Amino acid sequence: MIYYSQTESPIGSLILRSDGEALTGIYMTGVYLDAPSRPPHDLDRWVLDPSCEPLQKSARQLEEYFKGERRDFELPLHLDGTEFQKRAWHNLLEIGYGETRSYGEQARRIANASRAVGLANGKNPIPIVVPCHRVIGANGSLTGFGGGIARKRWLLAHERLYAHNGLRMPGRTAEPQRELELRAHEGVARAQSLI
Repeated sequence: MIYYSQTESPIGSLILRSDGEALTGIYMTGVYLDAPSRPPHDLDRWVLDPSCEPLQKSARQLEEYFKGERRDFELPLHLDGTEFQKRAWHNLLEIGYGETRSYGEQARRIANASRAVGLANGKNPIPIVVPCHRVIGANGSLTGFGGGIARKRWLLAHERLYAHNGLRMPGRTAEPQRELELRAHEGVARAQSLI
């Protein structure tokens, strides 16, 4: 049985999928700047159950991530794919918060095949948690992301902000933190206007 829940985020609605034991998918839905996204084609066969433990835990940790209170996810994951895809996805988990790696660097770590690594990253079923957004072009360009380049840019700016300014501590006043976040994301908006 496949269970799902939906949660809101700064980059749009997220549909979380679980097999009841682990997180098995994250889908970005709706429109975020340049990125219209559709819900999964078979969503009507899934069971809406926000009380499913892996979904509750995933929603809570994603909320903490988006608030700047979490860098690492502590979730049971079930990654369904080929052996090569699984190697590529597990390698993504080694890229630190606020850091990036080129497709070529990632390829050298697993199979020296940049194109195959890019294709595997594009099939990553659990974006954000398995951080495929942290892989960029060799020249620093933002290339390829299933959720769209605007979402990728937002995620990288968000992580850079908290990596350099420290995590926001729960209970800490949000006003100065929100001001910092707005400035970081204004830079994202300026960069997008140049595209």
